Amino acid sequence: MRITGYRTMTTVQEWDRPVGDVNGVFAGGVVPVPLVLVDTDEGITGVGLGPHVEIETVFAAIEGEDPRGVTALYDHMLRRTFKAGHAGAVFGTIGALDTALWDIKAQAAGEPLWRLLGGRDRVVPAYASGLDIGLSDDELVSVYQVYAGHGLRAAKVKGGLDIERDRHRLTLVRDVLAEAGRGARPGLMLDVNEAWTRKQAVRHVCELERTLDLTWIEEPVRRWDADGLAAVGRGIRASVATGENLTGLEQFRPLLAAGGVDIVQTAVGWGVSHFLRVSALAHAHDLPVSPIGATPVALLHAATSVPNHIASELQELSPPLGLSLDLCVEDGAFILGDSPGLGITVDEQAIGASAHRPDVRPAEGPHIRPEHAGRRLLSAGDPFAK
Repeated sequence: MRITGYRTMTTVQEWDRPVGDVNGVFAGGVVPVPLVLVDTDEGITGVGLGPHVEIETVFAAIEGEDPRGVTALYDHMLRRTFKAGHAGAVFGTIGALDTALWDIKAQAAGEPLWRLLGGRDRVVPAYASGLDIGLSDDELVSVYQVYAGHGLRAAKVKGGLDIERDRHRLTLVRDVLAEAGRGARPGLMLDVNEAWTRKQAVRHVCELERTLDLTWIEEPVRRWDADGLAAVGRGIRASVATGENLTGLEQFRPLLAAGGVDIVQTAVGWGVSHFLRVSALAHAHDLPVSPIGATPVALLHAATSVPNHIASELQELSPPLGLSLDLCVEDGAFILGDSPGLGITVDEQAIGASAHRPDVRPAEGPHIRPEHAGRRLLSAGDPFAK
């Protein structure tokens, strides 16, 4: 079997509501989702979700190769881009191609990827994550009631702008999940997407912890600030979760050495091989891993095969336009199917039609800053508030 070519396209995730975080909001709720299709001479096509940046350069490293040698091909792609740098979107392109190759390998074996990778259980624990900073209180409650109806009893709320606002929103979500769980204490996480300094992070979280039990605080300071992450971890009760924006094991090393991370995260956009390697590194430090990102199907399969996975992020309950996934959500978990490979079916005609819609925009980032965006970290009653 040989790799013969690739195709790229961009579909959309339709949320039907605003989605975003402290850095910005997609007000219309239509978010671009790029994907790559890798073809072979035996008619098997693999699907990878991720960027297309410099894909011609990256693809040259695997063209004509046997896709079943995916682990070695992953390193070949890294070497091809090493001098110019393989961080950022280029790392995402490598991840998308890597995921497509794992899809091909599992299809060729006639097995779902989770079984090919050595997974025993197709059930992957999940937590709800509504990308919800742009929602009103009523909208927030309504969204998490839907998640609760699918059995989810843990949730990650976006915040970071105001202590009392974050406390109020976390309490609303807690009450929704507790009611659905008949009083059982739900898991609560707060994600601030690198918005704070070290002192701001400790002050904000300690104030929240006066009345709330947080499982983790996500990305409290910049991703590279190993000493800062460690300082935050020492100053609060909650665990510190980070890593989704780190591209390569070398970027995790200083965080682990400094004791700056309690929950090791990796994003779906970086691919299966990266997740497996990060998971092994985390396991060597007795740390759990938790994948994040929309449409995390590839890392769900991979998560079944690692001993230190705790929970995966569930964002939208429906797939992007033109994609169908062989999985479902029941009793607070993803349930993977038996389709060979990733179990992703692509309707290229539907995706092609969506490309002409006026509300589909390139994936360069959020377009509307949330109300009061910026580092406004004081409550209205704070004596230092301006």
